[in-house]
Amino acid sequence: MGVKKKREMQVTALTVRHQDLETLRSFADVEGKNLASLLLNCVQLKDGVSQIHYVKQIVPLLEKTDENGVCDPAIQKCLDILAGIYYSLSVKNPLKKLLASSLNGLPEFFQTEAIHSFTSHLEEELNTTDLYSYRKVVDNISSCMENFNLGRASVNNLLKNVLDFLQKSLTEILEENRQVLKFAGNHIVQTQLMNDLLVGIRVSMTLVQKVQDFQENLWKASSSPIWGSMCGLLGIFTKFLSDGDLLQTIQSTSGLAVILFIKTMFQPSENIPELISSLLLRSVDHTKVPEWLMSSCRSLCCADIPGSALLFLCQGTLAMLDWQNGGMGPGGEALLLDTVHVLFTLSSQIKESTLEMFLSRILSLWTNSAIRILESSSPSLKDSLNGNSSIVGRLLEYVYTHWEHPLDALRHQTKIIFKNLLQMHQLTMKGADLVTDPFFLGLTKSLLLLEWHIKGKYTCLGCLVECIGIEHILAIDNTVPSQILKVMGEQSLVPYASDLLETMFKNHKNHLQSQIVDITWIDQWHETWVSPLLYILCEGNLDQKSYVIDYYLPKLLNYSPESLRYMVKILQTSINAKNGSCHSRGALGALMACLRTARTHGHLQSATDAWENLVSSARIKQGLIHQHCQVRIDTLGLLCESSRSTEIVSAEEMEWIQFFIMYNLNSQSPGVRQQICSLLKKLFCRIQESSQVLYKLEQGKSKHEPENELTKEQPSVSLQKYKNFMSSICNSLFEALFPGSSYSTRFSALTILGSIAEVFPVLEGRVQVVYQLSHDIDAGRFQTLIECFTSTFEEVKTLAFDLLMKLSVTAVQFQNAEKLQGLFEAALELSTSTKPYDCVTASYLLNFLIWQDAVPSSLSAYLTHGAACSSGDKPAAVVERNTFMVIKCLMENLDEDVSQAENSLLRAAASFPMYGRIHCVTRALQKLPLDRLKLVSEWTPVVEKLLLLSYRISAVVAPVIQSSSPEGLIPMDTDSESASRLQVILNEIQPRDTNDYFNQAKILKECDNFDLEDLKASVSNIDTSVDIKGNTYRISTVIVFFPVIGIEPKALYLPGQYSTTELHPQFHVFK
Repeated sequence: MGVKKKREMQVTALTVRHQDLETLRSFADVEGKNLASLLLNCVQLKDGVSQIHYVKQIVPLLEKTDENGVCDPAIQKCLDILAGIYYSLSVKNPLKKLLASSLNGLPEFFQTEAIHSFTSHLEEELNTTDLYSYRKVVDNISSCMENFNLGRASVNNLLKNVLDFLQKSLTEILEENRQVLKFAGNHIVQTQLMNDLLVGIRVSMTLVQKVQDFQENLWKASSSPIWGSMCGLLGIFTKFLSDGDLLQTIQSTSGLAVILFIKTMFQPSENIPELISSLLLRSVDHTKVPEWLMSSCRSLCCADIPGSALLFLCQGTLAMLDWQNGGMGPGGEALLLDTVHVLFTLSSQIKESTLEMFLSRILSLWTNSAIRILESSSPSLKDSLNGNSSIVGRLLEYVYTHWEHPLDALRHQTKIIFKNLLQMHQLTMKGADLVTDPFFLGLTKSLLLLEWHIKGKYTCLGCLVECIGIEHILAIDNTVPSQILKVMGEQSLVPYASDLLETMFKNHKNHLQSQIVDITWIDQWHETWVSPLLYILCEGNLDQKSYVIDYYLPKLLNYSPESLRYMVKILQTSINAKNGSCHSRGALGALMACLRTARTHGHLQSATDAWENLVSSARIKQGLIHQHCQVRIDTLGLLCESSRSTEIVSAEEMEWIQFFIMYNLNSQSPGVRQQICSLLKKLFCRIQESSQVLYKLEQGKSKHEPENELTKEQPSVSLQKYKNFMSSICNSLFEALFPGSSYSTRFSALTILGSIAEVFPVLEGRVQVVYQLSHDIDAGRFQTLIECFTSTFEEVKTLAFDLLMKLSVTAVQFQNAEKLQGLFEAALELSTSTKPYDCVTASYLLNFLIWQDAVPSSLSAYLTHGAACSSGDKPAAVVERNTFMVIKCLMENLDEDVSQAENSLLRAAASFPMYGRIHCVTRALQKLPLDRLKLVSEWTPVVEKLLLLSYRISAVVAPVIQSSSPEGLIPMDTDSESASRLQVILNEIQPRDTNDYFNQAKILKECDNFDLEDLKASVSNIDTSVDIKGNTYRISTVIVFFPVIGIEPKALYLPGQYSTTELHPQFHVFK
């Protein structure tokens, strides 16, 4: 995995007004050591990160000043400028928090002056009249309240002004939002306004919770100026709560604010639960409600409110009141019960998904509040909230109804609710035994009776295990582990099942360890959790085995690595006792899967002792040649994969890999071949990386010994074993490329050789590579790779070509000029073959000669003087020049073929097919990086000629290869009814062909033989001319291939309109 580049911190620089800048310059001293000089140097910087250093020096500099410095006008002015800087910074700027943190350490004798400066600047901020600047002011108020002593003191001094500003800003922003909605304005502006409202509500709540004045009762007199502002804000929040045009997040936060303000303002506090209960139950006694509450919350006291508003009031009740330790007394307990009954009523009414989400969170919040109050509640409340109560029954019903809800977040809330219900019942049990408790016993049995395809069952059982322990569930049904493992064949249930199993076996192990002193408990644990796993691995279906290996087995081994020996022991015994079928994975497959998973996760080292203690060499070889492909793959994965990329490959592993390659290159399954090649590439990467460790050891550059048994050997000995192993592997792979070898064998061998060339590249500099494939390439092997171009499978050609490109050796080293000339001539000859794969072979040969700079010197005649070769050319320039020469040569031959086709189309089909040449041109152009051409002036006439040549080909083959419909419509109907239907289709698609072949439907004659004279007559009647007017070509299809018999036609798509091509069916009769 690549290393993620560390992101550079971006900090906006702080600035000051021009007037303040001049003030700092006037107070700065010559030595530059006073506060004014420090601030001047700071604000003159353009980079915010650099300014951090200066901000940190402000307080230390002031600490060196004595108390007389308070009267210094320079310091007073600097403190005033600092206040202005603080309020000018955005809330997200790190410099703002840094400045606040630094000023918290300001010497006490400067506090009064600093508070005065911050207060005066905050007052200026509060006088802002621009509605779209309100957000900045609100953010500054919020910042002042956040761990900033000077800011909090400033807000205290201007509390009335701050409350009035919040009231004004919320009212004006709400009105602006209505105007935007009314005129269908900018949605971005509307979103911004909604967000401003939300922030304003939150800051209002923060004020009430943090400002010191609100902790006292002096402001609660009706004559207090603060009281009126509080009532005004409460009235605004009440409006927001019922306003359906606002976001539900705003309504939800308003519900919190309403309860918080009522809690803060209402006297006496003992009556708050009763008041809120009456609000929730819509039973407010107007004679007992204060006048200020009626005026501010009239809609809550008198009118019917929407269900959403009632829901958010419930949320505010649970979140804003203190439920801890039963501080609200009996009234609090009654309020808790009233709240849940209101929520049950709303549950049956709410249908909107977002409100359902809110309801689930609020029910979860209610269970949390119930747990807190139950810890010190009255016996009557415990009776109302035990597991057998109607409230818990309704909540369980809610869980069962919603535990498979489509929303992930809602399903998560049902899990929390269920978990809290179990804890609530425990708090009401009064010391009763969990095992015999009827509620837990009945709940466990009812869950186990449910079908295992219900996903919510797994979540609830997991919570039950964490609450009462797995031993009580196993006492009811000890086959639960086996039942869960059996359903792991269904992909959608696998994550739930594996998580539940992990919870269960962890809980069981902890319980057994605490109950049993000796080590006999491990046998019971293995019998419960490991034995069912081994049974599935041996006897389960394919999906069960795959999912258990991927999900459950790693979790089990990560938690209990020592269980591996138990697995190996049981499976070895099973292998010895029962041979089983060679066609099934059986115990041997299970053994290899367990060992592979253990090694991949770091629970198995490759040391010789470990191999001998766990599994024998004969068993490994048995797995490597097992008839079931997955057993072979798992065994190979055991040898190749490791949790450490630098783990040294042992001699035994290298021997087994050679043994595997000897028998497994000819796999007929594409998936198996892919896995084999991938695993061997991992092994090669391990060899490469561990070799670097060995090189460092050999050179004395590393003080750390590798964590491997091979430290007993000299590094040079291990490196030599690596070289010998890689050479042996390459020998086996090249031997597999003998003439006539199968496609699967060639594919595997070439892919593995390509991985070797990729993992062990040719590197410049001092980097040492333990092996290079090029050193084992001789003329014979080079010729073997070239002969792979003759394969009828294009994948083999591609792999051989890519491998040759990765080698550091070139064709020039193994082939003389005469042989290279022969290769080129063979490619030209193949390009005119009537066999489909011959022209593909030709294209690979030509590209090979181009990229190896092995084109015959005779082609230099196609170069102009400006494109002549020079010895110092870069590889890209050489490739471009070689491609240029080859394409010109091909076009010259193609031009002759076109001339022959213009004279006789039938003779061209038999002796001068054009598709091969075109295919070679196309492949050469595809390999060429067209965006980095240097010979642009030389390419221009070549491309022009190629276009004209394409149009000539299009014209000459148009009689037999033509169709303008995307479906490849061919007019071959033999009855008038079909022809009439075809005519309708032709009128609809309006073909753009100019040779009038498709202007009307034609009825073809039915005949048993083919008359050449009829064909000649029909061809002569078709206009094959090309009408060129200026730069506009009437021919819409640019055909670049005249198909010979049995070859699928191809097209080169050039700029402009074009249509698809099809081969006329009657031309398939030629042989």
